[in-house]
Order: sequence, then C-alpha cells, then structure tokens
Amino acid sequence: MEINLLTVGIIFAIILIIYYKITKDSYYFCDKPIPSLKPIFPLGSNWKTLVGLETMYDFFINAFNKFPDAKIFGMFEISTPVYVIKDPEVIKKIGVKDFDHFVDHRQFLPKTNYTETDAMFAESLVMMKGQKWRDMRATLSPAFTGSKMRLMFELISECAQNMTNHYVNEAKINSENQINEMKEIFSRYTNDVIASCAFGIKVDSFGEKENVFFMMSQRLSFKKFSMVLKFLLFRIFPGLLEKLKISFMDDELITYFKQIIRDTMNTREKQNIIRPDMINLLMQLKRGKSILHENDSNAKEVEGFATVEESEIGKLGSSKVWKETELIAQCFLFFAAGFDSASTILTFAAYEICVNQDVQQKLYEEIKSVHEALNGKSLTYDDIQKMKYLDMVMTETLRKWPGPITDRTCVKDYHYDDGMGTKFTIEKGKAIFIPIAAFHRDPKYFPNPEKFDPERFNDENKHSINQSAYLPFGVGPRNCIGSRFALMAMKAIIYNLLLKFTFEICEKTQIPIKISKSPFGLFAEKGVWIQFKLRPDAM
Repeated sequence: MEINLLTVGIIFAIILIIYYKITKDSYYFCDKPIPSLKPIFPLGSNWKTLVGLETMYDFFINAFNKFPDAKIFGMFEISTPVYVIKDPEVIKKIGVKDFDHFVDHRQFLPKTNYTETDAMFAESLVMMKGQKWRDMRATLSPAFTGSKMRLMFELISECAQNMTNHYVNEAKINSENQINEMKEIFSRYTNDVIASCAFGIKVDSFGEKENVFFMMSQRLSFKKFSMVLKFLLFRIFPGLLEKLKISFMDDELITYFKQIIRDTMNTREKQNIIRPDMINLLMQLKRGKSILHENDSNAKEVEGFATVEESEIGKLGSSKVWKETELIAQCFLFFAAGFDSASTILTFAAYEICVNQDVQQKLYEEIKSVHEALNGKSLTYDDIQKMKYLDMVMTETLRKWPGPITDRTCVKDYHYDDGMGTKFTIEKGKAIFIPIAAFHRDPKYFPNPEKFDPERFNDENKHSINQSAYLPFGVGPRNCIGSRFALMAMKAIIYNLLLKFTFEICEKTQIPIKISKSPFGLFAEKGVWIQFKLRPDAM
C-alpha cells in the first residue's frame, strides 16, 4: 500500500512539474500594452497546427488579421511566449537598424553538451550565435557572389539537362503516360544539384532512383512522424533530452555525409583536383586561405527582385581559422537547407505555370527566344539573368508560396517604442516571429493576393512594392546566404523543362490546390500532379 501511494505521489509530482513548466509563462503578456493570443494547455496558441487541424499558413494569416490595428502582438508556441511582428517598418527596425539586439535565431538544440551527431547542425551557420556567426558569415559570404555562381552554373545546368533528357526519352517511349508528382521529381533534381555543388560527387537520381545519396536525404523529411515527435520533445523538454543524450539528427545520416566530405577532400588533395563547388571552398578555408568578397551592390537589378543583398557583416571578410568539423557542418547545412526548400518552391512554381496557361505561354516564348539566340551554344548564368519574365514568375511564386515564418532571438533587452505611445521592454532571451506568409498574402501590400500575377514584379510595378513586406529569403544581415544559388538552380530547371514540354492539367491535378495540415513544412495535400506533353519540335 505504501509503495502504491509512493508511486501515485511521484506520478502526481511529475504531472505538477510538467504542468508548471508549460503554464508558468501563461500570463507573460498581461502587463504588456499589446494584444495577445490565449494559450490552450498544453500546446499553446497554435495548438490547431500541432494537431493537424489548421495549416501554419492559415494560423499566421488568421492571427495577423485578428489584430488589425496592432504593429506587434503576442502568442505562445507551446509554453514559450513569442512576439509576432505585423508591421514592415518594425521588421526593418528590428531586422536591420537594431540588428545588434536580434542577432541570433532561436535556440533549438541544447545550448551546450549536444551530441556529436547534433554538432553537425549546431555548428552550422544557421545555428551559430553572436561573434562566431559574424565570423562564419563573413567567411562564407564571398562564395555566394554572382561571380562564384557563374562558375558553379555549369554544374547546375548539367543536372537540369540530365533531368530533362530523362523525361524526353521517357516521353518518346510512352507519350501518353507522362504524369508526374512534381515534389518527388524536383526532390530528385535538387538532390543531384546539391550532391554536385556541395559534396562534389555526381549522382543521377533519375537513372538510379534508389541511390544512397537520395535515400539518405529522405531521412531529413519533416513528413516523417519520428521527426515531428522529436521536434516537439526538443521544444518542450530540451534539458531532459540533453541529459539523456538523445540526438535530434540521424546518426547514420550524419556519419554518411561526414565520410563523403572527408573522402572527397582527401581525393582532391592527392590528385590536385579543382572544381568550382563547396568542397573547393572548404579546402581553401582549411588551408587558411581567405576569400575576398566582390561588390554586388546592384544584385537586385541584375539578378532579380528576390535576390537578397549581403550586409556589411558579410562583406568584411574573415581571417579566422576554422576547425574541420565546423567547415564540414557548413557543407551539411547547404544540403539540409536547400534540399527541401528549393524542391518545394519548384513544385508550386510548376503548379502555377500549369494552371495559368497565359503565364506558361509567355514564359515559353521568352525561353524559346533565348534558346534560339544561343544558336547551339550552352546556356550561361548571364543568359538566365537576362530573362525578366522567368524572374517575375519565380519572384511571384516566392511571394505566394514562401516559408511561413522566420525568427529572431533578443540577445539584450530591447526597448520597443512605436512612436505612437506603445512602449515596453522585450527581455533578453525572448523570441520574435516574422510571419512572412501573412505579409505576402496581405492585400495592403499585394492587391488580390490569391491571384498568381507575375506582372506585380515587372519594371513598371516592382518599384512600388514595399520591400520590407516581401521576405522570401528573410531580412537583414541574417537573410538567406544562398538566395542566388537557389534562384539559379530553380530557373535552370524551369528553363530546360519548358523548352521541351508543356505542363498540362491531368485527372490527378488538384484545383484549387490545398495545403496539407502537417505542423511542419509546406506540402500539397494530395501532391502536385502534372502531365508533361512533349513539344513537337523537341521530338
């Protein structure tokens, strides 16, 4: 009996501890002069997204519209109070002018003592903090300038042509059955691009569908329940998982990629192989050779509206000597950050091109014109940059289908003052959400936001767009370092596919498209199915 009472007492104590941990900050916003969303125990304000009843898009758009007069409001992500910004001027102030208060992304993994497996993620640029992040950003930034992209474009073009040739050959064999799920095939394309440009190896995920590199990449998917569960546990009980030494990342996956990078570097050193990719950059940095940043002040005009400009932090350069493990982590980040995001954007671009036939026709005419002007010569990076309508299509895709949010952490107390009487302190350690999708779907900044309209970004209209409300690659010095690379890879495959095929609606195409209520990522509910119809002059 005593044992039973003791057991009941322990269980009750554990429940109380968990309840206290989850609810201790529930009244955090009560003394703040801003509105807030009520938390629902135990999952917080966005509980519907976590149980699959609402998409992240819908949650943030609805929350954004709930407080029409507010510039900032509060919510709870599970038990954590988070500030949500809903005014472009506040974004500019926090993300750029007062960046020193908001340098870091939120802490996700344990602050110290993370496992060897998780070190690959924890030591990556996206997770680095403070001065260490500044040094790494300055180290890597020169590798993503336009001139470096020109050198790398040949590798990307090869992958795009390989994918296109695969489907051309299939179409010649079976012209009536070219129906493809676009997320699946674009995942194979981005897999091959990153294998080539980041890891220095040639992979053909169309000819060899179950190659090891592609199968390993699937382990990163947030469609897997195990990844979702791990994410939630790390958000709620980071200390417990740290003590139990449970890794967020997959041990076998990390071991595989580390070995690939080391083997490739060793082979190149022995055989004196030079290739314009990420491995070559890492080898230079390993030798202590710094790379100079080149001026790209007119990047947005030359390379497209969505291209982000590097801040002064990235242009400073760095002479810091990095450990091999830190450099390998950047190569892994290149893969982890680019694999799913680029294939997702390409999937929605293909959908919009397919269901908007006027857009497809105009885009094809531009592609055909460029192809004919080349007169048999290979497509180059500069050729891609001259294609204004292709840039408009990709820019509008990023407007309509961006990642839902980005975040920042307040690294020192910040005195918020909107100039209209609302003043309070955002304490050190508190998180900030910037709901990108809500801004992109707000008719105040983008009239008729549900319409796919590339003409928003033509030469006449684009100058009227509030650039602080267009954030597909983030904001300020901590924006996406790989925006040029991503745009280059996406434009290359759209160019090659539309040159050979028309995108046609089929019986499996869901119109209008519906987004999955998965708590993580952006997925079409039933996939994006499109028929490739070979153009007569491509036969």
